Amino acid sequence: MKRISRLLFFLLMLIGLCSLSSCKALKQFFSNDLEDEDFIIGQLYADEYYDEPAFKPITPPSNNNQPSPNNNGGTGIVLNNKDNEKLYAAVDRWFGTPYLYGGCTTSGIDCSCFVGKVYSEVYGITLHRTAADIQKDVTLIARDKLREGDIVFFTNSNGKVSHVGIYLKDDMFAHSSTSRGVTVSQLSNTYWNAHFYKGGRHKNVTTKY
Repeated sequence: MKRISRLLFFLLMLIGLCSLSSCKALKQFFSNDLEDEDFIIGQLYADEYYDEPAFKPITPPSNNNQPSPNNNGGTGIVLNNKDNEKLYAAVDRWFGTPYLYGGCTTSGIDCSCFVGKVYSEVYGITLHRTAADIQKDVTLIARDKLREGDIVFFTNSNGKVSHVGIYLKDDMFAHSSTSRGVTVSQLSNTYWNAHFYKGGRHKNVTTKY
């Protein structure tokens, strides 16, 4: 409690300085490396609010493979015989869950917890809790090397890794968006394309692709 009180006092002091120095002090504070686990200042590292459009699934099966008989789910994505049905089923179960910074339940979940929950269920892998720290669990790869199950990292306006998701296929990735909650988006979307940083591959994740 003492630490939180000190942080609140510091934030109020910085806000007061804005009128004297055009918010330079506040901007400098925001650009510092802060602890992701601290709820108050952790908000600075959440992905910036983006009015995510509703997801419209791609209906044709990928790579002309035969559709799987088990392709019905919340996402509406048509699966083929190479897709990991367990991965898509896990995403379906969380699909539509509201975004909540620091949340890790069906009442609200943030991006890093969503990725962690899916990885634990589908692959039996435990990841670090924060978006930035999950990089320690994987080998970073280029965007054109992405395959099913890879983790995708995004940066905020300060250049910090602040958002993560799980790559599916056909340029689609699952994540917990600030505006839509758990959803599926396209990497080619203007916002996500501009904020994409790297992909990440865990050594124990296998795929048929």
